[in-house]
Amino acid sequence: MSTVLIDYDSGNLHSAEKAFQRMAAEGGHGPVTVSADPDLVGKATRLVLPGDGAFPACRRGLQAIDGLEEALLDAVERRGVPFLGICVGMQMMAAWGREYDDVPGFDWIAGDVIKITPEDAALKVPHMGWNDLVIERPHPVLAGIETGDHAYFVHSYHLAATEPAQRLARVDYGGSVTAIVGSENRIGTQFHPEKSQSAGLRLIANFLAWSP
Repeated sequence: MSTVLIDYDSGNLHSAEKAFQRMAAEGGHGPVTVSADPDLVGKATRLVLPGDGAFPACRRGLQAIDGLEEALLDAVERRGVPFLGICVGMQMMAAWGREYDDVPGFDWIAGDVIKITPEDAALKVPHMGWNDLVIERPHPVLAGIETGDHAYFVHSYHLAATEPAQRLARVDYGGSVTAIVGSENRIGTQFHPEKSQSAGLRLIANFLAWSP
């Protein structure tokens, strides 16, 4: 077993690396590596795609590394490797990103990434800080995580999923904001599990043990 956190210059991966290594060691799930090497991505038994910043820049960053996106798509779509997208990594699971430009995503989750527009004008965007999860559908990666558990968010856009079965959790921020999506061997969190204390570490441990 091996887990690769895909590195495409999308932000500092140090805290994510440490959190995944800790939970992999506790569960006996093998090594966790941060890499941009398509060969390592192609051989991994689990893949994690983090992402910070704007959707178009992250898409371009992933595509700029020769063979990396192709290795990712082959592993997830053809071999069925379990996949976890985090923040913009989750947003890239959508059909389209509508941030600044219209940019296609992986089209694994039906819907577009759109700007958060709280009904209460006093609520600031970006949505930043702790918020309470509302679990909408059960999933093995959410075992032991309940409505009311806290997660840490930093984002101005969210994935407006159009298939209700693919949205697993939301938060309320002047309206409904997607927090977790999933389909087949793919799951994504808008929040940062590595920064979300006990709920985030439980989600990471569940993902490392998941066999879709």
